[in-house]
Amino acid sequence: MKTALIACGALAREVLALKEKHGWEAEVLGVPSLLHNTPDLIPPAVRQRIREARASYDRVIVVYGDCGTSGALDDMLAAEGVDRIAGPHCYEIYANGQFERIMAEDLGTFFLTDYLVGSFDHLVIENLGIDRFPGLREDYFHNYNRVVYLAQRDDPELKARAQWAADCLQLPLEIRQTGYGGLESRLLELMDSVNGLNGFSG
Repeated sequence: MKTALIACGALAREVLALKEKHGWEAEVLGVPSLLHNTPDLIPPAVRQRIREARASYDRVIVVYGDCGTSGALDDMLAAEGVDRIAGPHCYEIYANGQFERIMAEDLGTFFLTDYLVGSFDHLVIENLGIDRFPGLREDYFHNYNRVVYLAQRDDPELKARAQWAADCLQLPLEIRQTGYGGLESRLLELMDSVNGLNGFSG
């Protein structure tokens, strides 16, 4: 059964890695990560991808958190009859059961992932205008107390960039090596259900 994995751009690299690791007969179709800045546009963008994919794939799975859509993404997916990976956002997905504990330690936590570390200068510094108006850093981040980097890869260069990002925000950094966390286990569960259906039909 050929599967389309419609993934948020912030998760696409990791989903591709999991596809290769597990040998899934699947293709990864990305949706721009910048839609997080306008979450009301996420459901229609994902719906368009779903309808395009149905012409070429036997099944579609969405690899996305709710990501600020306030349930609108799930409502659309229910109407389309499409499953998505469980979780409200990628931080909870990667932390895989530890997110609430991390937040309980300090509500003023700013999270990074491998994707955000690699794109921090563009997504945060430039996109929020901090490069042009440095005073905005205090406006945006004065309620934060620390940066927690949920690391997918054990990469010294990414760790160095995470430290640079934390320094830009003038916040202390903590690194927690999560690997793929719930992204792998939850996606495996969905892909196993695909394979089970395929085996039943065969």
